[in-house]
Order: sequence, then C-alpha cells, then structure tokens
Amino acid sequence: MAASATGAQVEAALGKDVLRPEDFMALLSPAAEPYLEQMAQRSRELTLRYFGRAVNIFSPLYISDICTNHCRYCGFNAGNHQKRRHLSVDEAAAEAFALADAGIGHVLLLTGDARHIASPQYIAEVASRIKPRFASVSVEVYALTLDEYRLLIENGVDSITMFQETYEQELYEWLHPSGPKHDYRWRLDTPARAAEAGMHGVGIGALIGLDDFVQDAFCTGLHAQWLQKRCPGTDIGLSVPRMCPHVGSFEVKHAIDDRKFVQYIAALRCFLPRCAITVSSRESAFMRDHVVPIGVTRVSAGVSTAVGGRVTDAANSGQFDISDPRSVSEMVRDLAAIGYQAVAKDWEACDC
Repeated sequence: MAASATGAQVEAALGKDVLRPEDFMALLSPAAEPYLEQMAQRSRELTLRYFGRAVNIFSPLYISDICTNHCRYCGFNAGNHQKRRHLSVDEAAAEAFALADAGIGHVLLLTGDARHIASPQYIAEVASRIKPRFASVSVEVYALTLDEYRLLIENGVDSITMFQETYEQELYEWLHPSGPKHDYRWRLDTPARAAEAGMHGVGIGALIGLDDFVQDAFCTGLHAQWLQKRCPGTDIGLSVPRMCPHVGSFEVKHAIDDRKFVQYIAALRCFLPRCAITVSSRESAFMRDHVVPIGVTRVSAGVSTAVGGRVTDAANSGQFDISDPRSVSEMVRDLAAIGYQAVAKDWEACDC
C-alpha cells in the first residue's frame, strides 16, 4: 500500500504510458513527494496532448438550499438554523440568463435534498426553460432513479456531478446520520445509473478532508476507471474539492497542504489522462492559476453558493465560503495571461 511504496516504484510509474492501480497508488504515496516536479511535468505533457490549452468555464447556479439531510460537514445541514431559499422557475431562469449574459455557456444547477420542494419535475422544468440559452446544462443534486435521470435528459440536462464525499462506508454513514443521503450504496451506484440513463457526462469526486487523503484519492481514481470501462460512451470527469469554511461547525481532521493537492492532481492525470479535471472556487485564484498548466481542464467563474443574488434577492448564507471570487471576464483574462483559452462552449447535442 501507500506506506510501503518506494522511489523505484514511483519512477517506474512515471515511465509508463498506461498505469495500473498499483502505479497510481505509488504516485499518491509519501514516496512520491520528492518527485513532485517530475510528476507535474508528466501531468502537464499529458494534459497538453489530450486537451491542448483549452480550459472549459462553467458556473454553478444554486436554485434551492432547503435540505432534509443532516450531513455533519455541510452548510445546508437541515439542523443549521439559517434562512433558506427556493427559487421559482421564473426566478431560476432569470438567474441563469444573467450568467448567459455574462458569457457562460455551461451552467450547473444545484439544490439541497428535499424532493417535496425541489422535485425532479421542478429541476426538469428549470432545465427546459433555460436550455435554449446554454450549450450545456448540468446538475449536482440528490441521487435520482433511472427514470428520473431520463426525465432530466428529455428536458435538456446532459451531465451530472455526484460526489461520494468519502468512500469509507462506516465513516460515510457517520457523516450522514439521517436523511436520504445516509444510503451509501444508493449514492455510490448513482453515477453508473445516470450513465445508463444516457447522460453525456458524469463527474465524481471525494471531498478531501473527510478521511485519509490517500484512501479517498485512490478510490476516486479507481471509481473513475471503472466507470470509463463500464460506460465507454460517457465522458467521465473528476473533481478535487477540499473542505471550505461553512455555516455550522465541523473539525477537519484530514486536511492536506498545497503540495499534496498538486500531487493529487498530477497523480490523477497520469492515471487517467483523458479525464477532465475540475478545480472549483473552493481554491484561491493563485492556486487555480498554478494548477491549470499542471492538469486542470475545467474551472468555475462568476460563482455564488447562495440561492439567488444575481437578479433576485439572496438572504441566505450559501453552502460554503468560496476562495476565488473572479467574474467570468476576469477568469477569461487571467487564463489568457498564462497562455490558455477559456472555452464557453465545446460541444452541442445533435438531433440529426
């Protein structure tokens, strides 16, 4: 395992075109730390080979923060006494169109887990309303059934993001003591279910800081590799979120420093060279500008984790505190300054 990995194994992994799981583990291990520069260079080479200098820009749009879960680490925790907001379809469309006017072509709809309020039908109606203004409409919502994902697809949704949060089942169940999200297996099976329904893209990730970094990083990579093999027609993507401050109190026992964070991104790129890698506004502008050349292919811009606020009123505090407040135009400018092209639209569904 990671503790027993050697420098020789790291060097061997860096010399391979196709990595096995044991090679990926070596790149995540403490033995790889002295090789961080070589890892970053290898990751950069692979990213340029498969993605060039294009970076996809998207923006999240929170349309409801009412939630029935009691996730110990989340600002949407039903036990947190804060103002909540649920946008009407008209309000959600107004917020989305403000993003479109700012140059966003990919929008990610987010809700809390409250089916009786933010139902699949509501999400589908929002998606249908806004789809004409966007190249891509994605969702990051609670786990749905196969037929519910098909409903979203019929109404313009093409991709989902579903974080497992942590792959350690006992810890997962403790972190999610009550609410629909408590069901570990149902959530774990969700990305494959969405792919089976016909989603163009499926994104996964673990929330770094909840458990041992190497374990969750390793399981994230294996999960993505399994999805690639099981769902060859689906674009599998990865996110690497680190815990951020939020409403409520939660002790982060497994935080990683910036060097470990870079190591994680480089190891993922070496193991899964064709996977998109997203780094969100949880990270600072400085960090995101420095990891894009290493292996990141998707970034968010114009971000707010509150419900409303662009066109409608926003009295809620948001899911977590962001670290990079750059607007869309600022992100485009700063990517250009480091030699990268911001891409607002990189594909479009065809009915032909």
